[in-house]
Amino acid sequence: MAGVAIKGADVPDNQPSGAIARHLLLPAPAEMARIDAAASVHVPVATLMESAGRAVARAIRQHTRPCRVLVLCGPGNNGGDGYVAARRLAEQGWPVSVAMPAAPRPGGDAAAAAAAWRGPVVPFTAESAARFDLVVDAVFGAGLSRDVGADIAAVLGAAPRLVAIDMPTGIDGATGAVRGHAVAAGLTVTFCRRKPGHLLLPGRTLCGRVIVADIGIPEAAVATVPIRTWHNEPGLWRPPACGVDSYKYSRGVVSICGGAEMPGAARLSAAGARAAGAGLVRLAVGESAGIYRMTAPAGLIVDSGPLAQLLEDSRRRTWVCGPGLSVAEVAATYPALVRAGRDVIADAGAFSMAAGAPQRLEGAAIITPHIGEFSRVFGRPGPDRLTAARNAAARTGAVTVLKGPDTIIASPDGRIAINDHATPMLGTAGSGDTLTGIIAALLAAGMPRWEAACAGVWLHGDAALHAGAWPVAEDFDRHVGAARARAEALAQKVLG
Repeated sequence: MAGVAIKGADVPDNQPSGAIARHLLLPAPAEMARIDAAASVHVPVATLMESAGRAVARAIRQHTRPCRVLVLCGPGNNGGDGYVAARRLAEQGWPVSVAMPAAPRPGGDAAAAAAAWRGPVVPFTAESAARFDLVVDAVFGAGLSRDVGADIAAVLGAAPRLVAIDMPTGIDGATGAVRGHAVAAGLTVTFCRRKPGHLLLPGRTLCGRVIVADIGIPEAAVATVPIRTWHNEPGLWRPPACGVDSYKYSRGVVSICGGAEMPGAARLSAAGARAAGAGLVRLAVGESAGIYRMTAPAGLIVDSGPLAQLLEDSRRRTWVCGPGLSVAEVAATYPALVRAGRDVIADAGAFSMAAGAPQRLEGAAIITPHIGEFSRVFGRPGPDRLTAARNAAARTGAVTVLKGPDTIIASPDGRIAINDHATPMLGTAGSGDTLTGIIAALLAAGMPRWEAACAGVWLHGDAALHAGAWPVAEDFDRHVGAARARAEALAQKVLG
């Protein structure tokens, strides 16, 4: 799908430059409800429901051989989609039955869909579900507003195989959190766009394969709703170009503060920055220069001068502060970088300095905490990590990268991207140091802060995905250049 600029959706002026890949939008359930309402002005809800049920039946036929199917239909529109799917499968000769925990509200579109079902209706029990080969979960959709009880979970849990409509029952579509109980589906069919809960954990692990079906919701309806959450992929951003007239200073200078006790962290960050395309990478290490020079590669400059002197060079705009630094070392460097107006990426030791005092991170351009570091500074995020990351970004004024298997990149203006392009192999010491260097290189090359963070997270994940089995952090930078080439090709395909 070609990217087009979003109009009429209350998008801020600092939106990612150029076209936006609209297929990457992730509407929360409340936003999806507004899209549905806008669509219903032009397309009746009954028509959308018919299209949704038909899409579910088609997905089941494409991924499953004919078998005995039980469709569990809740009282809302999700259940209405289920009634349509049951009817469509039965019309194709499949043996289908329906069970319902409660009847739809009379007079609604779901009630009309239920009335059109002429096939068998069986009790809504675990014993019923266990007798079928495949169970379709149309009990509740992504907009779940209350906890699911053990009685419903027992019925779903008795299914030998489960296909979910929109979202497995029990998963909060906005946060990915489990509301009471949830049972994993092997396949989930959703409509128009993925929802945040399809990408955020634990919801992502319970959705199985996710199919996004086009059911005729007009793009004009999507554009009426100011959606601020995206799936992080090339097309949301484009890596900075390296033209025929590029040189080391136009590609950007990355400066990294190195510590005396853990020099490996700064070296890993430097390796990430160089691999991601920085024109020049320099380590500011003061009296520890001797330690670093013994192992520094030929293209890396080690500076021993005082920080105040290094900051006189106006070309050194982008700094990394935190990897391998003690609290005392951060306290001696970070405030000076902020006072000098530099773009600072704060990580690692910076969060120990700011434990319980997030105001100490004000002035940073980007902060990159993992969940433990985030909790020390801001408190436990709870089940709604999107809101927690947004609040942290607004509190500090810094783009906040909440690292994890579903990394969240939050801008102070409210934009968020969710990244699932990664591997558990990133969970190794030093991996985060490499990430700070990658992000720093993109920031130094001129990418806006949020886009640089989004791109850096994706490149880091892609490099790890191609680093082979059980890589160590020292291996990741070797694959960053190829990851950047893949990102450039994908962005070109989407954005033109």
